[in-house]
This record gives sequence, C-alpha cells and structure tokens, in this order.
Amino acid sequence: MKNEIKKYREQKNISQGKLADLCNVSRQTINAIENNKYDPSLQLAFDIARNLGVTMDRLFLNGGVETNEYS
Repeated sequence: MKNEIKKYREQKNISQGKLADLCNVSRQTINAIENNKYDPSLQLAFDIARNLGVTMDRLFLNGGVETNEYS
C-alpha cells in the first residue's frame, strides 16, 4: 500500500527514529513502511497518522487510484 508517511514526517521535522519511538516500533519498521516493503497493522497505521496529525486517507493511498463503490 502506497503511503505519504515520509512527506508528512518531514513536514513535521520528525525523524524516523522519533516517529518509531512515538509509535512503539523500531526505526527499521518505519523505514520499511515508508518504502512500501511492509504494510502496518491497522493499529500501527492509526498510531502513525495520529502522531503525524493527518487522517488515514491522506496518509495511505490506494495505489493512486480512487475507487467508487457504485461503479
């Protein structure tokens, strides 16, 4: 799942290590998520969004494609 974690993290001037500490995970976990090598649990995704002050829909992208359930 594509994400905008790095963008929002850098806007807030928060290092990967600091975000990891805030979310109780390792820096390597944040790095893997940012690089789309690991999908976070739902709880971790909410923690990241909360700590970056953004909504989940802004933080995580559905492959850049908007979906419409009525299509």
